[in-house]
Amino acid sequence: MCGIAAIVSHQAVNQELYDALMVLQHRGQDAAGIVTCEKERLHLRKENGLARDVFTNAQMLKLRGNMGIAHVRYPTAGCTSSEEAQPFYVNSPFGLTLAHNGNLTNTEELKKALFVEDQRHINTDSDSEVLLNVFAHELQSLGKLHLSVDDVFQAVTGVHRRCRGAYAVVIMIAGFGILGFRDPHGIRPVVFGERKTDKGPEFMIASESVALDVLGFDLIRDIEPGEAVFIEESGILHTRQCSKVTDHCPCIFEYVYFARPDSIIDDISVYKARLRMGEKLAEKVLRIWPDHDIDVIIPIPDTSRTAALQMANMLGVKYREGFIKNRYIGRTFIMPGQKMREKSVRQKLNAIGLEFEGKNVLLVDDSVVRGTTSAQIIQMARDAGAKKVYFASAAPPVRYPNVYGIDMPAAHELIAHNLTENEIGVAIGADRLIYQDLDDLIDAVRKGNPDIKHFDTSCFSNQYITGDIDDAYLEYTEALRNDTAQTERNSEKLIIEMQNSG
Repeated sequence: MCGIAAIVSHQAVNQELYDALMVLQHRGQDAAGIVTCEKERLHLRKENGLARDVFTNAQMLKLRGNMGIAHVRYPTAGCTSSEEAQPFYVNSPFGLTLAHNGNLTNTEELKKALFVEDQRHINTDSDSEVLLNVFAHELQSLGKLHLSVDDVFQAVTGVHRRCRGAYAVVIMIAGFGILGFRDPHGIRPVVFGERKTDKGPEFMIASESVALDVLGFDLIRDIEPGEAVFIEESGILHTRQCSKVTDHCPCIFEYVYFARPDSIIDDISVYKARLRMGEKLAEKVLRIWPDHDIDVIIPIPDTSRTAALQMANMLGVKYREGFIKNRYIGRTFIMPGQKMREKSVRQKLNAIGLEFEGKNVLLVDDSVVRGTTSAQIIQMARDAGAKKVYFASAAPPVRYPNVYGIDMPAAHELIAHNLTENEIGVAIGADRLIYQDLDDLIDAVRKGNPDIKHFDTSCFSNQYITGDIDDAYLEYTEALRNDTAQTERNSEKLIIEMQNSG
């Protein structure tokens, strides 16, 4: 999962792109990057780390120009090399830079075609670099000395024809403008907005609407599945549908966990969706456990607060904040490597003993993925004096890998993959475990926009909407992306970097 942003303005964009990354930091904590365009000269800064650490004052001053794109990275494949920080750049044709959120599912096939047929070289393991080179080839194959907006949209059509999977993309063409587009399924989110000034309109594209809000842009709408938006450097906006076939199927996990609650994605308020998840969970408790003995409901901060509060209201049970969060520790779910995730839990949360002592506590979390974090938190509640510890998940059991840009790649690392719900409860140490039903989750989200007929629920249902995922592909991604492979790959990268620096 990553965060992307792009701005075309009548003034310098470096500070506003940085501000956008700060707002989108929750979508990726591994690396950050900004590239700006000053006339036809590109200025790039990218590196591993949080946005606040990557950009110094001196580096920010070098990012001159009135348009630019930005990216925060969370490595789906777990590789933390700075070489794979974005934006990516190719000089031919015209000078292109790209920032991408999502995951292509036919990367290896595309790599071969790019090398053999298109004669383009890929220098990293990133599917984002592949995507950039596909677009570059489609643009170059038009054989134009001077670009038109129609040429740009035609190149996007070529990308849709060749690429499969999930992608929300911004591309800057040096001296010409900024392009944003979304895959024909609309799996990953991306919106665009406008800000009126005395010098004319300014435009912004971002993963989430909250980035537009913070910078004073009015949300126009989401980029539609298969659609492209192009903003000329002068501030003229163009939109076009570039895919003949579309099937809107946004990722439901955005609403469960990834997106900020103050964002609106595909006309659905994330906050309202999470309220309804809490309502559905409360209804299930009343249905299957009407004589419950819950004394207090405590959320596992921060994502589950909204659902937990609504559960408490509907069940007539006290709501309390029982864990204090250290905000300087990253989100454990998106940390690469199991040992790093485990180590960070105790550093991240501390229990308030008075809220647990002698009570039957229902802990509410947004989801249970690997289960190790849940087990540690349940033990923390017991250590704080809880009499009984129940656990509720606002999402159904995560049983299957996600291949569209979320780090759930290795099935054997998912606690629910081969266990029943009762067995999962025992494994994490809960006295009782309650999962959201998938139909209830879908209803809770869809109520915000009934026009969306279905969602990507592959990690719950094993139904992969792109239709190109088989057992061989899942075995390949598991071998590539499991925690052991990630650790080995990162160790090799570190050794190489140390040798180069020596």
